[in-house]
Amino acid sequence: MLKFDEVIKRNFEKLQLFVPIVARVHGENHPEFNDVHRLFDEISAKVKNAAPGKPDLDSELKQLREITNNYTVPDGVCESCEAVYSMLAEIDKAYQA
Repeated sequence: MLKFDEVIKRNFEKLQLFVPIVARVHGENHPEFNDVHRLFDEISAKVKNAAPGKPDLDSELKQLREITNNYTVPDGVCESCEAVYSMLAEIDKAYQA
């Protein structure tokens, strides 16, 4: 299993590109993704400002699990949305490990 910092390093740049695009494309039909976008921005800020080690993301990740029904991809979304949910789930799993 990958460590949290490895997962962040591998996925974060893609997430920073994909999350705003997916929010713009799917936010109207899937308003929960606007909350995903907001929470990702909060996570991103904490990760950027964190000292070495894991930042405290318990609250944000708990909310993401609730909003996304444990990262269940909604019907009728693009592959980018699926990728976002998959990467967020991987970050969450590595964080909990």
